[in-house]
Amino acid sequence: MKRLAIVLLVAAACSAPQDELVQEQGQELTLENMILNNRSVRDAAISPDGRWVAAVGAGPQGQGIYLVSTQEPSPKAELWTQGRSPAWSADSNKIVFLRERDLWTIERGSNQPERITQDDADERAPVFSPDGGTIAFYSSRSGHQDIWLVAAQAGSTPRQLTSEAMALDDPRFAPAWSPDGKSIAYVSNAADYWEDDIWVIDVENGGSRQVSKTLMASSTPRWSPDGKRIALLGTAKAEFWYEDLAYIYVLEPESGSERTVDMQVDATDWLHNHGAFWSGDSQQLFFLYMQRGDFHLWTVPAQGGVATRVSNAGGAVRVFDATPDASGFVFVRHTPLRGAEADYIGSQGGPMRRLTHFASEWKDLQPPEEISFRSYDGLYIQGFLYRPPGWGSGKKFPALIQVHGGGTNSYLHGQNLLEQYLANQGYIVLAVNYRGGSGFGRSFQDLSINDWANGQARDAAAAGEFVRSMPECTGKLGIYGYSYGGIMSMATIARSPDVFDAAVPMAGIYDFGDAYTNADRLGKIFIKTGHGGSPEERPEIYAISNSLARVEQIKTPLLLMHGERDVRAPYRQFELAVELLERHGKQFESKSYPGEPHGFRDPQNRLDLYQRLEAFMDKHLKN
Repeated sequence: MKRLAIVLLVAAACSAPQDELVQEQGQELTLENMILNNRSVRDAAISPDGRWVAAVGAGPQGQGIYLVSTQEPSPKAELWTQGRSPAWSADSNKIVFLRERDLWTIERGSNQPERITQDDADERAPVFSPDGGTIAFYSSRSGHQDIWLVAAQAGSTPRQLTSEAMALDDPRFAPAWSPDGKSIAYVSNAADYWEDDIWVIDVENGGSRQVSKTLMASSTPRWSPDGKRIALLGTAKAEFWYEDLAYIYVLEPESGSERTVDMQVDATDWLHNHGAFWSGDSQQLFFLYMQRGDFHLWTVPAQGGVATRVSNAGGAVRVFDATPDASGFVFVRHTPLRGAEADYIGSQGGPMRRLTHFASEWKDLQPPEEISFRSYDGLYIQGFLYRPPGWGSGKKFPALIQVHGGGTNSYLHGQNLLEQYLANQGYIVLAVNYRGGSGFGRSFQDLSINDWANGQARDAAAAGEFVRSMPECTGKLGIYGYSYGGIMSMATIARSPDVFDAAVPMAGIYDFGDAYTNADRLGKIFIKTGHGGSPEERPEIYAISNSLARVEQIKTPLLLMHGERDVRAPYRQFELAVELLERHGKQFESKSYPGEPHGFRDPQNRLDLYQRLEAFMDKHLKN
């Protein structure tokens, strides 16, 4: 997904794809517009016959589920119904979806949805049975994440199928019906709190059994069309619980066999959202692989072998879906200059085709330049460089280092509006893919095991020194990030106190040992596996990652922000940091947000977060 910088020749302008050109038209790129007026596709599901896509988002007729044809050269999206999380029936004539907390269905060609459930309990991840008569869904009404079944008709009463299948705070996966409709495969930690195994349950009698032993699941399982095997993404329990770089596992429930698919690349689950799809003859598997910030569709023989790339469009993929025979694929994809849209490609290959035109267009977007810089130990680290207006005119600018969230994730080559906005406000912005992240191979990702927030922070400091050396830089330098980016922001100024002039850590963990005691399940697993055990078992490793133990070394003014209902990076981390910063007399500001979890839900709070970030950087870097 290499984007053109400035198109100078008319011939190049005529031949270049629309989303590769520098955008000059659209709405003003303000923080208010970014947060409150940013339209895009959020979800998409392709019908089993491959002819239709149910796309969810803010389209030309408002927010809702739109019906789009994959057969027309320039399809028009028509608003179908209000709702989210659509899933198709096997005959491609109906979807089940969520509206607020209940399940609804609607037939293609109709605008009259039918309400299936009506209660105060939550429902999520609905899936039709192969015969269309039953809907399986997850709910926490049992006190755990369990699968429930309900007849696909109004007035039906749900019945609980699984018992204590998954922890209450872990709503990641969906049920997977077997082709004959007799069984459902699902992910469960019933055997061990720390492990995500694959189980199969009999729909009729409720008998369940564990069918995987060595893997840690990172995607919803999928049955092969012949019903003999199950494919999913995952990592080995004996390894660190990686994000993004995953193996494809193939299970045979009857024989109990479990193996990885041997190939020369890895698969990308991206926050456990993407999985593997079978071809109609059960001989091929299709999956996404992200390299250096760009996603592509790949395929490999199910028995293993040489994987080959199907798509060449790049960009960042939020959602990935396929027909049951993998003859057609739909993606919710965004690029530096184009917001998230539904794109389609068939299994025959060829160019990817855009199906929707929902995304907001923005003035003054320019594609970042992919660069590399040498870090403290000689390794070269990838970065995406955003240049401010007036670059090359002799003017100098302050600079910002952006450190991404998810310690084993990556900064993606997609539409990153905050960095675009800050560049337009007169900052050089360098987004850094520090060591330990995905997209650069397993060896690069292994570099941070037992060294969290240490070598990574030195990468960020090296990025700062690199940008400061640019002749276009004033020498004033800030760092910011959210989630693991918050971890990195604090870790960097605590370990390299003379590099940055301002820092804004948001929603981070600053003492992993303390967070281990009160984080949610996913947070605890990440902390425990990354450190090789509990704080009691590995105190010397937790000492390496502890930034609060280094607060006395901090010289950089900082702004600390956090949601008060955060359990992924527990709010107590904010409170501990504030207490220590005050005790040591450090220059800092703080802001917490009542009611906000790890991912902010109130747009006004998100707007306030970004406004404070900008004002703080302006105060310390421009004035």
